Amino acid sequence: MLDRIIETVARYRMFEAGQRVGVAVSGGADSVCLLYALVSLAPKWDLRLCVLHLDHQLRGDESAADARFVSDLAGKLGLAVHVRKTSVDTSENLEQAARHARQEFYRSFLEAGTLDRIALGHTRSDQAETVLFRLLRGTGTSGLAGIRPVTREGLVRPLLAVERHETEQYLRTLGVAWREDSTNRSMEFARNRIRHGVLPLLTREWNPELVRTLADTASLAFDEEFHWEAEIGRIEGRHVSRRGSAALIRADRLTNLPRAEARRLVRRLIERAKKDLLGIEFQHVERILDLAAAEQGSGRLQVPGLDVFRSFDWIRVSPQGGDRERDFQIELTVPADVPLPGGDSRIEIRMVPAESGYTGRMSDLDLDRISGPLVLRNWRPGDQYRPLRSEHPEKLKSLFQRAQVPLWERRHWPVIASGESIVWTRRFGPASQVAATEGSRLLFRVREIDNVES
Repeated sequence: MLDRIIETVARYRMFEAGQRVGVAVSGGADSVCLLYALVSLAPKWDLRLCVLHLDHQLRGDESAADARFVSDLAGKLGLAVHVRKTSVDTSENLEQAARHARQEFYRSFLEAGTLDRIALGHTRSDQAETVLFRLLRGTGTSGLAGIRPVTREGLVRPLLAVERHETEQYLRTLGVAWREDSTNRSMEFARNRIRHGVLPLLTREWNPELVRTLADTASLAFDEEFHWEAEIGRIEGRHVSRRGSAALIRADRLTNLPRAEARRLVRRLIERAKKDLLGIEFQHVERILDLAAAEQGSGRLQVPGLDVFRSFDWIRVSPQGGDRERDFQIELTVPADVPLPGGDSRIEIRMVPAESGYTGRMSDLDLDRISGPLVLRNWRPGDQYRPLRSEHPEKLKSLFQRAQVPLWERRHWPVIASGESIVWTRRFGPASQVAATEGSRLLFRVREIDNVES
């Protein structure tokens, strides 16, 4: 068994020499086995071990006894132990809530830099149960990859090549006791129904090696996902642009990708926007792809935790409620350098003296033609002005339509006004009545500067 643990650690590069590793110990056979195995193997990688235990306080005295057991165990092994109590929200899915609490517990050590890795006691049996559960619920390749051997955050699972009965056998050989969690027998939980009912039945009736088969499926799927992770990163870099927390992609670029790449790219955009894929199902991804393929250039989808828009040739994926703040208005004192909401760009206004001469710039305003203070604000419905070289005023909405400005870009579209009159707006330039000419004596030069370029 220790040889298989060494092979698993080496295959997935779980540890580097001298790292500080927290071993998550619940008190059950799997985690206690992991602890003793890593104590035995620590000199191989010069690991500095400690013990972590989270008391969910869900089983009263039994939970408290688990915490004492783990503390005593760490003391016998001469290891530091970190025990924390937490309250789990029992109004939601209990298993999920407890898992979230543990993740927060582990994350606190990793983000603080106290530990480099946290080792968890998931076994091949846990892997098989996870894959089967996801198959029954419905999943793609990512779900079939099951429990990841290594995560970006620093969680590692050295026992994924070891079955549950082997951990118990190992502890019996050492003469080491463990705790039994009474809830592991409760059929109230879906995982227990899989563990004690569905999986044994399928093993008896269909495949005696089903645990290994499902775990091998997870291993194959994980390798596929590892390959796609880098590939989708390259595709994302070629086709996706970002505006704050929103991602933008041209609809035709998405639809021209092979369907397998397009699906994975959409999942990547969703995951970046909402930080996870919880609640995202096959049909959500397909609806986004259908929106991109539609002939009509507008539409909106509600996806859990997200707003997905199409406007003209663009698809935008952003967190839900990210555009609540709409209006802004800032009084300007020239010279000015004013950041726009969202932080992507800023408006710069400089005075240009007469001796610099008129250059015909579309961004230059004639100071003598402007009366009253200047205000920088966003476009609002009904706004109109007379663009340079236009014979009559036009609504900005009409200009947006002709220029195919997506709906989400209009919300914070900057205009500069003097009193009730618009004197300049992004892309369409100065108003005709205030635009600089060859006879202008003093100019205002307006520029929008991309903060990425600065």
